[in-house]
Amino acid sequence: MEVGQVRRQWVDYTKSLFLEGYLDGQFLQLQQLQDESNPDFVSEVVSLFFGDSEKLLNDLTLALDQPIVNFKTVDAHVHQLKGSSSSIGAQRVKNACVAFRNFCEEQNVEACLRCLQHVKQEYYLVKNKLETLFRLEQQIVAAGGAIPMMGLGF
Repeated sequence: MEVGQVRRQWVDYTKSLFLEGYLDGQFLQLQQLQDESNPDFVSEVVSLFFGDSEKLLNDLTLALDQPIVNFKTVDAHVHQLKGSSSSIGAQRVKNACVAFRNFCEEQNVEACLRCLQHVKQEYYLVKNKLETLFRLEQQIVAAGGAIPMMGLGF
């Protein structure tokens, strides 16, 4: 596939991620920090997010599986996940965490379990989407092209 075609595919795919609410402007700000001196900056930051999120989701699963749930611990994990998802622009994960934290305050175990499933679903969706985006970027670079810069005015 020629580089121009892959670039157009990347632009269309990136637009869809914003239009469908997977990503917000914070992701664009992250992209603006990437340059020739650090061409893998975004994928490295997002990889760290993936690793941290997997651990937090496991910790949340364990915390909510206890006979007596420590809601302060659950809330602290959700707060951390909300912050890290917000910092990379994973909007739908962040939004799911907001609802989750409300149920932590109410100490509602059943609602927290439902929210955990929703957060996991949103996390795995955005993870899949970002992995696809990075594969497209690798194809562009392999074909000798440069990754286009996106702005909010797309």
